[in-house]
Amino acid sequence: MPRHNQPRKSQRRSGGSTGESRGGLFGDALAREESGPAGYGDERFMVRQIPGARATKSYRCPGCDQEVRPGVAHVVAWPTDRGGADDRRHWHTGCWSGRGTRGLTRRWS
Repeated sequence: MPRHNQPRKSQRRSGGSTGESRGGLFGDALAREESGPAGYGDERFMVRQIPGARATKSYRCPGCDQEVRPGVAHVVAWPTDRGGADDRRHWHTGCWSGRGTRGLTRRWS
């Protein structure tokens, strides 16, 4: 039977340090580095998963040139060497997964 009347000191200590580190690492902690799409395979891209609940705008997927609609889970990818807000592209998850076997249908400008 668990004891609920004893304070949990380890959670109190880790709660303060976790909050501080989460704030500083939040942007980088959720992104991973992967190879780029066909034609850009030698470049590295940072990739972040976007859950459907956080997808609130429409985007154009460069992999299939179709719309990524609000509410659809997808990925955001940007080049690591020049990655800024203007370089981010929203891809369907399946299109990003198949990026190595087919070229882009929409050129990045």
